[in-house]
Amino acid sequence: MSSPTPMPEQVADRLAIRDLVDAYAHLADRRDAQGQAALFTDDARVAVYDGEPDTTEPVQVLNGRDELAEAFGSLRNYDRTTHFNGQCTVTVDGDGATGETYCLAHHLWVEEGQRTLMVMSIRYQDTFVRQGGRWFFAERRLITDWVDRRPSTA
Repeated sequence: MSSPTPMPEQVADRLAIRDLVDAYAHLADRRDAQGQAALFTDDARVAVYDGEPDTTEPVQVLNGRDELAEAFGSLRNYDRTTHFNGQCTVTVDGDGATGETYCLAHHLWVEEGQRTLMVMSIRYQDTFVRQGGRWFFAERRLITDWVDRRPSTA
């Protein structure tokens, strides 16, 4: 049995949420910390995990746009970043939604004269809310599945 065909408004909501997810990555790579923070509700929460949330405590918790903007600004420590978003599942329920997005986050910098590349395999587990006709992140759980750090050549 196939799943029911989504209604046009559900498709539009899912596309808008995917645009939000992709805007987050784009703004991260452009070092626009304020722009990233503006994608979140005023009282948003971001929890960072090094492993599964049901088996570990967050290593960092950020609350509100000011804390988020400050944390997002730390990407300026890298010479370049590139975030590749992969599969994204979203379930919409009225003005709320949940979803999970896979991301490979590439970070490049020079350390002690050596160009270094770090690739992080990340899963974002998100709660979204529609406010004023726009979708925002209300809560984001960033789960690091693995990290690969190595010397890199130009």
